[in-house]
Amino acid sequence: MRFPRASGILLHPTCLPGPCGVGDFGSEAFAFVDFLRDAGQKLWQVLPLNPTGYGDSPFQCFSAHAGNHLLISLDKLEEQGVLEAADFQGQPVFPQDNVDFGRVIEWKTPLLKKAALRFFSSASVQDRRSFDDFCTANASWLPDFALFMACKEEQGGAAWNAWPDDIARRTPAGVTSASARLKEAVLAVQYWQFEFFRQWQDLRSYAAKAGIRVVGDVPIYVALDSADVWTNREYFCLSDEGQPLTIAGVPPDYFSATGQCWGNPIYQWEQLKQTGYRWWIDRFRAALHLYDAVRIDHFRGFEAYWEIPGHETTALNGRWVKGPGAELFAALEREFGDLPIIAENLGVITPEVESIREQFQFPGMAILQFAFGKDPQGPSFRPHNYSRELAAYTGTHDNDTTVGWWSSSGANDSTRTLEDVVEERAFARAYLNVEGAPIHWAMIRAILASIADLAIVPLQDVLGLGSEARMNLPGTSKGNWRWRFRQGALTEELSKRLRELVVLYDR
Repeated sequence: MRFPRASGILLHPTCLPGPCGVGDFGSEAFAFVDFLRDAGQKLWQVLPLNPTGYGDSPFQCFSAHAGNHLLISLDKLEEQGVLEAADFQGQPVFPQDNVDFGRVIEWKTPLLKKAALRFFSSASVQDRRSFDDFCTANASWLPDFALFMACKEEQGGAAWNAWPDDIARRTPAGVTSASARLKEAVLAVQYWQFEFFRQWQDLRSYAAKAGIRVVGDVPIYVALDSADVWTNREYFCLSDEGQPLTIAGVPPDYFSATGQCWGNPIYQWEQLKQTGYRWWIDRFRAALHLYDAVRIDHFRGFEAYWEIPGHETTALNGRWVKGPGAELFAALEREFGDLPIIAENLGVITPEVESIREQFQFPGMAILQFAFGKDPQGPSFRPHNYSRELAAYTGTHDNDTTVGWWSSSGANDSTRTLEDVVEERAFARAYLNVEGAPIHWAMIRAILASIADLAIVPLQDVLGLGSEARMNLPGTSKGNWRWRFRQGALTEELSKRLRELVVLYDR
């Protein structure tokens, strides 16, 4: 579908400031919406809001349907009366500039459990009815997810394929026994989901009233250790023991000379086809319940995907295998009508990939940081070559910040030489005419001035931050997804500067 001309900011809610160690759906989230409104922005792009698993990555989640309970605002729970001031005694002093996920989980989880107990013992008739209605409306995934999380806690966090055989294989007796044994834990997880969606929809409604649409993220793959795979083993390439026979990734690219080995299990696309792609239809319905529009991560994998043997640790020994192609999106279109999708068409892109994208009128992506080097897509990422049906970015969550990219020597880059970096900078300097202008504002101006319908800027670039604010370094599993901005960083001066550009370039 065609998106109206607009601009926005990419910021995951965990990056919001606040005293509880991780950004949440409390007052700072509403303040960020106010900043977007005052700055003339019409889009707020977020990473997947699902519960994070391995490496705290929002792209390795325990469920494609559930919400991340760490985003629940404890302040709002206190306002509701399910937490009390005394419950916060001994609260740790968390770092302001990053999320210490381990400490946050250790401190916040007992409070969420306490809130669940109080809710079930003292909820009003109306709140209890709302909870029951939520459970009924989400019966297709909520009971399985709640049991999955309760079992995972009982098993000390082990992956589902390492659980006792009866529950790992979901035998009727195993599921019945676990459901009875873990009833209280299952109810707590269901309550957290109820509260997550209640708080998120309040925030999303507030954004809508401010004229701001939320763009979410749907990764093509789901994590092996997830309720999705545990409950739908037949749709994934797994051994009898639940180990992946083939895994996902990409061949060598800008980020890594050995490619990226993600470890996610590959789909049994023929099995999914026989159901009319019902699993994907349900997944997309869940996404549209969370977001106004979605970015499909690794869109090219639907045309053909890089399949790696399950025992490999790098992506070098993979091969291209044909995916479902346009057939999947035709099924989604029949179900939902025009699809509000941005297609992440980065990497090894073929005419067949672009044909599918163009058939359904999904805007692709252009990354300005990639426009000046030797990336094969570089010329198409230069603003004078943009089309209107495009989402232009200074960089994404996988890139260094613009200031970090500009000031880096490339010493830690496995795909570029120092000479490559020098040539890239010289070209960018000439193209952007940056003499006397901060690089991040030169690049922000370039994409906002372009004819691309959508222009989206990571908040790190608006703030002019360096590599210390980078969100993710692809190919690494530690130290990512942690950055937070400090309270007071969203100044009136920044808001005014962004609004001036929005007015100037009709966004």
